[in-house]
Amino acid sequence: MDFPRYAVTPSIVIEKLITCYYFELAKNYLYHGEKHDFWELFYVDKGEILIDTDCGHYHLKQGDLLFHEPNEFHNAKSNGKIAPNVFVITFECAQPAIQFFQTTKLFHVSDMQRTLLKYIMQESVNAFGPGPKGSKARLHPRANAPFGSEQLFVNYLEILLIHLIREGYDHTDIKPVVPPAPASADHPQASMLEQVMTYMERHMAQNPTLEHLCGQFGVGRTQLSILFKSGVGCGVIEYLNKVKIDKAKTFIREEEYNLTEIAELLGYSSVHYFSRHFKKTTGMTPSEYGKMLSRGFSRNIPG
Repeated sequence: MDFPRYAVTPSIVIEKLITCYYFELAKNYLYHGEKHDFWELFYVDKGEILIDTDCGHYHLKQGDLLFHEPNEFHNAKSNGKIAPNVFVITFECAQPAIQFFQTTKLFHVSDMQRTLLKYIMQESVNAFGPGPKGSKARLHPRANAPFGSEQLFVNYLEILLIHLIREGYDHTDIKPVVPPAPASADHPQASMLEQVMTYMERHMAQNPTLEHLCGQFGVGRTQLSILFKSGVGCGVIEYLNKVKIDKAKTFIREEEYNLTEIAELLGYSSVHYFSRHFKKTTGMTPSEYGKMLSRGFSRNIPG
């Protein structure tokens, strides 16, 4: 029997990628501006940043996402107090639907969209790596990348764009393809993970141990370890150490404390131990990280 075929018509297709970076910006970061002939997605992962464009002025805060259309001038600067982290993707898309972002540029992402951005960030690390010296290309395939990393990166990005367009048109009768973040009552495991993560971030200076966390939340060691492995991809103490280093970077960029004070605030026994841990995690000492910020930013993805 000859079965008829149905030809799928895509609504959004990313034809080419130009750049993908995660920037840790200094509190006094200033970029005088540029314009280019491709689209830019600008997401504030932490902190705040000020953007001026041909279309207006924007004060972006954590969770805000802004689009720059091709040939739109845009600059950026920190507010002098808060050191922001931003995620930037530039790309080409020729579908008519992309023109939606010419008039609807600013979004505050939902939990579902934030999850998609998390997936995009993770796949950017999986897919792209350092290129050969002298190469003019900004993106290079990572050696031994997990199967399908580039495709997943693009697929997640296309899904995000589709959901943002749907949200803009307010099609309330359309069910999202990716389910929204689970409600705590229905998904106690997700709620437990969020509670433990929040507790660790608030008490990092006390260096909560795995045993302490288990007692605090009435959960077994194995269960908590599995919860973190499945939820954030690492162990409990590994997550705590990551949170500490991320906070240390923010303190260094905001220039409110010296290294000894930062070490004390984060619960390190000495500034020397803090420096060793920082270098082991980032590949540079806290002082080297601070000097690198003289250009105003640290660039993390890809690389």
